[in-house]
Amino acid sequence: MVYASNGELMGARIAKDEQWRFPISDSLPEKFTKAIITKEDKYFHYHLGVNPVSLLRALWLNIKEGKVVSGASTLSMQVIRLSRGNPPRTVWEKCYEIILATRLELGYSKNEILSLYSSHAPFGGNVVGFEAASWRYFNRRPENLSWAECATLAVLPNAPGLIHPGRNRSTLIKKRDELLKELLTEGEIDKDTYELALLESIPDEPADLPQQAPHLTAYLDLQKNGQRYFTSLDAALQEKAQQIVDGHLHELKANHINNGALLLIENKTGAVKAYVGNVSRGKDFYNDMLRAPRSSGSILKPFLYASMLSSGDLLPTQLVADVPTFLGGFRPQNFVNEFDGAVAADEALARSLNIPAVLELKEYGIERFLRKLHHFGFSTMSRSADHYGLSLVLGGAEVTAWDLGRAYYHMAANLNNYPTLAEGEEVAIYDINVENEGKPLTKIPVNVGAVYETLNVLTTLNRPDSEMGWQKFGTSNIAWKTGTSFGFRDAWAVGVTPDYTCVVWVGNADGEGRPGLIGAQAAGPVLFSFMNSLPQSGWFETPWDELTEKEICKASGMLAGRDCLEVEVKHLPQSTKIANVCGYHKTIHTNKSKSLQLSLNCADSDEIQANSWFVLPPAQAWYYAKKHPEYQQLPPWKPGCGYESQQLVEVIYPKQNGRIFMPRELSGSSSKVVVEVAHQQPEEKLF
Repeated sequence: MVYASNGELMGARIAKDEQWRFPISDSLPEKFTKAIITKEDKYFHYHLGVNPVSLLRALWLNIKEGKVVSGASTLSMQVIRLSRGNPPRTVWEKCYEIILATRLELGYSKNEILSLYSSHAPFGGNVVGFEAASWRYFNRRPENLSWAECATLAVLPNAPGLIHPGRNRSTLIKKRDELLKELLTEGEIDKDTYELALLESIPDEPADLPQQAPHLTAYLDLQKNGQRYFTSLDAALQEKAQQIVDGHLHELKANHINNGALLLIENKTGAVKAYVGNVSRGKDFYNDMLRAPRSSGSILKPFLYASMLSSGDLLPTQLVADVPTFLGGFRPQNFVNEFDGAVAADEALARSLNIPAVLELKEYGIERFLRKLHHFGFSTMSRSADHYGLSLVLGGAEVTAWDLGRAYYHMAANLNNYPTLAEGEEVAIYDINVENEGKPLTKIPVNVGAVYETLNVLTTLNRPDSEMGWQKFGTSNIAWKTGTSFGFRDAWAVGVTPDYTCVVWVGNADGEGRPGLIGAQAAGPVLFSFMNSLPQSGWFETPWDELTEKEICKASGMLAGRDCLEVEVKHLPQSTKIANVCGYHKTIHTNKSKSLQLSLNCADSDEIQANSWFVLPPAQAWYYAKKHPEYQQLPPWKPGCGYESQQLVEVIYPKQNGRIFMPRELSGSSSKVVVEVAHQQPEEKLF
């Protein structure tokens, strides 16, 4: 049995013996207590397990009729009988029950005995216990039952095989009404209550138990069945999330996209508020996709970005290469198959460019990044760094939505707790009452200044079409990231605010890829439909102590060097290294009009002047200039002047020491190879 934070039943699983049976309840509703005592044992509170008067009366009736017509069993004796599996009724068995019932009375309170009976008595069909019967027959909590409903349930244990709401309805109504009449006679109810109770109908057939969180219920049942789990789920948010997932997947069904999942975590407490493992019906709906390992796509890029900011290997606005890249047999491609030449690191993350991410991982180190991911709590990356290679940041590893939610929540929780969270201090996570699931995580493996910068960048991502103009409608800031796996098999979207972390996965449980199964298009709308329904809040407080003021070169985004002409002041993580000083500005010598390059040995002193020039490597410059018309290529050399030590030519493919296979044509001659080269002065002839 899985309950929401307000005590509402969210789901239940049938016992291994195919019986609906709830654990023993600590308390019973007063209405049912009075009804069952009136029906079964009026002197329950006055005897010690045996009612001598009832016993003598039953003996007289049985002798008179020549058969057993009354057993004179008290509720205590019935508890003993239930505990012994309902053995045959004999005189010796009755004597043994009397002895055990007396011992039961001496060891347990009356309320405990009544709870034992109510939890184990048969209520018809495969329903055992009062609480299970309350849900199966009336689909509500026991404390919400009416007098008529309690009376109906009170008469069922007396003859569960004969009386059942689905059959023998007239017999059941008759016995219920007789008990109501007796309750009126005993003064337990008044006449108005009695007359109103007689008007109530009985259920036609057993109802299905609530299944508001079927996948979580199934998961918890595998951990330890037969338990009550009082989780942190919010019943209203759970229902809302399921409706949004079902509605969106209904639209995607035409494209044969059948499955989706959503996880919501409250960042202030670490409590899981919504757990939607899949659609509520349809193909493969029984698969819990929150715990299924799936290709990560680009969803891990923010962790690499934050790690590099934290270690000082990268600055937020630092230019990173975005050119055709060949790394052994691996050739990463951007989703749009275009190149920027050079792009700011924060923009590359916001646009989810693949080539800059791969080059950043190459610089940072695969093994180093894999250790960071393990520290963040990703449990499915069990292979070596060599196995994953540089594709680790592009979807080469599988993650679960559960682990992904934990990792993003971990960043938000540390930022929320700054500066009170000391080094090594733990933060709560996943208040779901499952062994090992509530285990806290230690302080985040990157500094909060880097986290703050990362989440700020993620607020700049273009939102889905449904969110057009969101800034004008007062919608709260949401740091979000999407991911799309190779072959369009998985669509991810993660959203983070100071209050919540939400993870959405959309795809097919069997791994079938579909065109259009893209994070921003398939999972993004689900994320925003749900998160926009949550209470809005501000943004994270700036962790000023973890940031430092630095002068930044506006052109390169690196620490300003002596040749940088335009400088701006920015707040950067404390770990910023001196190695990040701009190296793109160079001093060159030109004529007065800056149309020709000169050298000191081929020009007069009054003809030559020194200039600070922003110079990118040839391959980067070639693509960068196409999208940045303000970029000025180096002027050509004055005829007769020699070349200075500048990189003018760059071979894009093949790379030095690389090996290429050149098959022979049908004629026997070797096939040709296309070589890609960039040159600062395109008019030059290359050999």
